[in-house]
This record gives sequence, C-alpha cells and structure tokens, in this order.
Amino acid sequence: MNCSKAAKNYCFLYNKGLTPYLEAHEWQKSLLTERIHNPHLDDVLILLEHPPVYTLGQGSNSEFLKFDIAQNQFEVHRTERGGEVTYHCPGQLVGYPILNLQRYCKDLHWYLRQLEEVIIRVLAVYGLQGDRIPSFTGVWLEGRKVAAIGIKVSRWITMHGFALNVCPDMTGFRRIVPCGIADKPVGSLAEWIPGITCEEVRGHISQAFTEVFGIEFIE
Repeated sequence: MNCSKAAKNYCFLYNKGLTPYLEAHEWQKSLLTERIHNPHLDDVLILLEHPPVYTLGQGSNSEFLKFDIAQNQFEVHRTERGGEVTYHCPGQLVGYPILNLQRYCKDLHWYLRQLEEVIIRVLAVYGLQGDRIPSFTGVWLEGRKVAAIGIKVSRWITMHGFALNVCPDMTGFRRIVPCGIADKPVGSLAEWIPGITCEEVRGHISQAFTEVFGIEFIE
C-alpha cells in the first residue's frame, strides 16, 4: 500500500444539472478509458442530479427490489459498481470522481473512507455529526443513512462514487431495501435543515473534496 503524500494534483470540476443516468454513465466510462490510455490526464469530479432511477451493483441481489423488474414502470439499470440496489432522483446530489489512485493511495478501503470523510465534513458545516458504521460503507446521521457510496476501479482509476440525500422525494426508497440494509432507515438532510438545496451543498462538497484529497480544481 502506497499512501505517501504527493504534490498537489489538479482536478476538473463539472457542475452539471439534471442528467439521465445512462448519459452520465457513458461519460464516466469515456473519461476512465481516456485515463487508462493516458494516466497523466488530470482527475475529474462530476457533480449532478439524476431523474428517478434504480441501480443495482455488480452481483447485487434483485430480491432487494420490492417490484417485478420485468414488469415495472421505473428505470432500472445494473451497473459495474460495488454495492446493492440504490435509488437516485432530483434533490439527491451525486458525485462521480474519476481519480487516478496511484497519485493518492493504492488502497480501496482508504478511498472509501476518504469519500465518507468528504460527506462527514459537509455535514459538519451545518453542525451535524455524520457517523460511520463498522462493516458498512456510507454515512449515517442519527441512525439514518444519508449518503450511499459505490465504486468501480480499473487500473487504479475510479468511477461511480457517492450519493448524498439533500432534499429528495424519499418515497422512491420505499420500493427497495436500500443498499440491502433492511434494519437501518434512510434519511435526507432536509429532515434536519428545512429548505436546504443541492445548489448550496455543491460548494461545500467541492470544498471538502479539495481538503480531503489535497487537490486544486480546474473549473
């Protein structure tokens, strides 16, 4: 494991609006492929929201869906990330870091903990104490999961990332067992901070990301 502190890295920041899931997925794959062929390219962080969509991680259990995947009106995609089923919708801020971990630390557990740390620092801005739960990936707030994390890494270059429930319509979560965890409810920041928006949280996410990963953004 190599986690030596390198020189400051540069990272392109893309603040996108509502973006279809498959469009964002193709974009990520394109960025990853470019960086596999040329590891010297700068890193990327994409921040966006998705229209309502369910995604299943690689090898995840379709029993965690509470509807028939063959006869449903919901958009559902199986992807190559880790983790179980999750739900994306407007009001949830999604972050897709395309990072070359050879510049940071060639350790996936380290990377997952860093993504959690980004969310924990954002919650701290609002005076909220984000928690980790041993053996689970993600961030909890007073026992409710507010951030899900699922990644894919190829040749130490990352894709997929994190989803923070800022102010979404939570009813979509009722149709699944979120992340396959039946006994721990999901929540959103709006339960603690009425009126909070994804727009204001974007700035806090990017600031925390620069602190945790020691990067400088190229807008």
